[in-house]
Amino acid sequence: MNTSYPSPLHIEWSTLQHDHERHERCAVGIKIAAVALTAGAALFGFPFELAAPLTVIVWVIEAMLRTVQGRLGQRLLKVETLIADGASEYAACQLHTEWQATRPGAVGLLMEYATSALKPTVAFPHALLLLLQAALAIAG
Repeated sequence: MNTSYPSPLHIEWSTLQHDHERHERCAVGIKIAAVALTAGAALFGFPFELAAPLTVIVWVIEAMLRTVQGRLGQRLLKVETLIADGASEYAACQLHTEWQATRPGAVGLLMEYATSALKPTVAFPHALLLLLQAALAIAG
């Protein structure tokens, strides 16, 4: 009986792909939370000085999540290349080892988060919600 088992690289790809998609769903939840926060702030009359920083915090949380998701995506692409090239099973499960080898310092990590925060798919709807909050605060 010849049973074919998936290679460690195939298992890693499947796991990473699942996690990458889970991060996507979490990001949608964060966006919904930001909209609910803005609606609640408007409905209950939260001052702009309270609502805006909370919205920025939610935006930063999404940026951090998207940064991690980006690392998973980079590893997914590498694993796909390794599979296509017929790499050894020893090339599997190197996500953290490879990241640790190139890990930036604290300033580099903050720059990664800032870069993620400014991507249009992350900035939407947070930037618009901040503008809405400011407009509501000005309108009084």
